[in-house]
Amino acid sequence: MTDPLAEVMALLRPRAVFSKVISGAGAWAVRYAAFGQPSFCALLEGQCVLAVEGQAPATLQAGDFVLMPATPGFTLGSEAPAVPVFMNPDDTRDDGAGTAGELRHGRRTGPPEVRMLGGYFAFDSPDAALLVSLLPVLLHVQGAERLTVLVKLVRDESLGERPGRDLVLGRLVEVLLIEALRASAEGGAAPPGLLRGLGDARVARGLRLMHGAPAQPWTVEALAREAALSRSTFFERFSRAVGQPPMEYLQAWRMALAKDLLRRGDVPIAEVAERVGYGSASTFSTAFHRHVGEPPGRFARQAAGGALAR
Repeated sequence: MTDPLAEVMALLRPRAVFSKVISGAGAWAVRYAAFGQPSFCALLEGQCVLAVEGQAPATLQAGDFVLMPATPGFTLGSEAPAVPVFMNPDDTRDDGAGTAGELRHGRRTGPPEVRMLGGYFAFDSPDAALLVSLLPVLLHVQGAERLTVLVKLVRDESLGERPGRDLVLGRLVEVLLIEALRASAEGGAAPPGLLRGLGDARVARGLRLMHGAPAQPWTVEALAREAALSRSTFFERFSRAVGQPPMEYLQAWRMALAKDLLRRGDVPIAEVAERVGYGSASTFSTAFHRHVGEPPGRFARQAAGGALAR
């Protein structure tokens, strides 16, 4: 059976992990501007407060795991108030010498009151923004022992220079992401998005049909019939769970698949159009141009040029 979450992860292609141990004592706070890359944090000891733009502040405790697929601006600090110090994402990177290091905030003397492993990575897909829009803005999973173990494995691998390092890191990050998304869904904490949609059996039926047969001429009526719901009930239930109407979601998924096919460089535009549910190349080109901002032929040429440059 089609697994929409696995398909989204496969297109995202996570890579290049950077991480560092971060600690703090006394009153402290740091502020990061939005930088668009996915970031994570596993709290090892103590507790702190995370305030993400557009979200309610959350108290993180030992064993908690946080994932932000697109990392909006956020503030992290002690429970005691403090004036935030502005930080750059590269401040979480290691020094390049293979040493662990530790980024310390607040009082410099004495033992730390909170310790965490924080970092970020990249999605290799140029289409990441579109795919990430299908995921929650913030995932906060409590008591996530499995995730803490995975984060430590990611860190150990990122610090080493062993054969196959990049391949292992890519696989570990894929597992880390899926485990975080699973844990969030199972805990009932998923905000509107793909996860909450998959948690609703009727909505999940519609999602799996769209992912399994994107070329089908789906309508809200047809999907509602397959989900054994009325058209209005399915539309409202899908929109509330996923955060966007069914046809809008379907178009976004078709465009993600189309861009992936065009990047390969060996699939004619007419075939791409057929595979993603458009009756003609011209109809597809119009829809693609409206959605992406450029015609598919130009997109394919630019993608080919970028691949050669790498």
